[in-house]
Amino acid sequence: MTVYATLCTLAAVAMLIAFINSKIGRMQMTIAITAGALMLSLLMIIAGKAQWFSLSERAADAIERINFETFLLNGMLGFLLFAGGLGIKLPNLRAQKWEIATLALLGTLVSTAIIGIALWLFFQLIGIDFALIYCLLFGSLISPTDPIAVLAIVKKMKAPEQISIQIEGESLFNDGFGLVLFVTLFAIAFTGAEPTFIGISSLFLHEAIGGIIYGLAMGLLFHGLISATDDHSMELLLTLGIPTGGYVLASALGVSGPLAMVVSGILIGNWTRHTGMSPETKDHLDNFWELVDEFLNSVLFLLIGLVMLTFSFHQEDWVLMVVAIPVVLAARYLSVKLCYLGFNRFRHYNPMSVKVLTWGGLRGGLALAMAMSIPSGVMVVASKGIDVKEIILVMTYSVVVFSILVQGSTITPLLNKANRLEPEQSPE
Repeated sequence: MTVYATLCTLAAVAMLIAFINSKIGRMQMTIAITAGALMLSLLMIIAGKAQWFSLSERAADAIERINFETFLLNGMLGFLLFAGGLGIKLPNLRAQKWEIATLALLGTLVSTAIIGIALWLFFQLIGIDFALIYCLLFGSLISPTDPIAVLAIVKKMKAPEQISIQIEGESLFNDGFGLVLFVTLFAIAFTGAEPTFIGISSLFLHEAIGGIIYGLAMGLLFHGLISATDDHSMELLLTLGIPTGGYVLASALGVSGPLAMVVSGILIGNWTRHTGMSPETKDHLDNFWELVDEFLNSVLFLLIGLVMLTFSFHQEDWVLMVVAIPVVLAARYLSVKLCYLGFNRFRHYNPMSVKVLTWGGLRGGLALAMAMSIPSGVMVVASKGIDVKEIILVMTYSVVVFSILVQGSTITPLLNKANRLEPEQSPE
């Protein structure tokens, strides 16, 4: 089966699960698709073990041919983040700029350190020689909240405005800092490079600041192009140029494509929408990009559920998968709580803010893609063939699946309580 045929089949399966859920389950769509894909994966594995029929190897080969890491990071991500940026209201974002920046920078750094140290101590306790640098590497890829998962699940559950802006803004902007951490620790772990202040600063300026500047330039360019035509279809087609050609060019320039897409989306959604588009395009812009967003999210979350078929599991992996979840949740809570110790000195917040931001800080395909980029062959338990990539990958997968299925499906009561407390506890 070709890659195109595989993607078409996955899209059809995702739509079928979504349709069945709309008639029977009525779960949030991305949660239902992930759960359905996991059940399909388990069914294929069990059927193969029982020798009823063997599809798991064929399915695994098909998924590996897609190359999940490249498909997400160099394909779908630009569309999903641009669509997310279109829905951000700039005045609301500006009102929470310091909170978002602190959560994205300090929160990610603190969470990475807590996860790395806690897991390293656990590995020492169980007698596995897993270096601290690898634990910190896992912390750096799992600490940033995933904008795709957050926007697909939490945004649609009607959180109080102040909390919603913080969690959405943090998830959209913490990728730049998270990427710098991941790339730096990756270089130390696998190339032996020595980290320097100049090197890290240069990387951050080039990737993150460069991505923001490039995103502004791309937004301005397409604002001019869209403003120059009154053709409804052409205006919508031009918006597709940003996450296609614009994202590819960002990768060629070495700047952060994800940040660029977010910035461009915010500019088009807040400026071009009101001053450069025909009335017909204004009415259809959100519907058009919502359809693109829903379709790509369906395929992505189906892949997250099915990618389990490509893993090799050992006994030690199951223990680490169980341990990783509470460690990551505890680190998230402590990092958010630390940020709020500072926030509370200057402004009143909803008393449920820390709990909602902790439980709503979802992880998704981005963390999984970064984990899959780790090279194979650095052995940890040589007798069983367990290497660094396997350990980090299975821990990442357990956190991602728990985040989507459990956190995503149980956050509604927290949001309801936050909404009840909002009017009396969070005055402007």
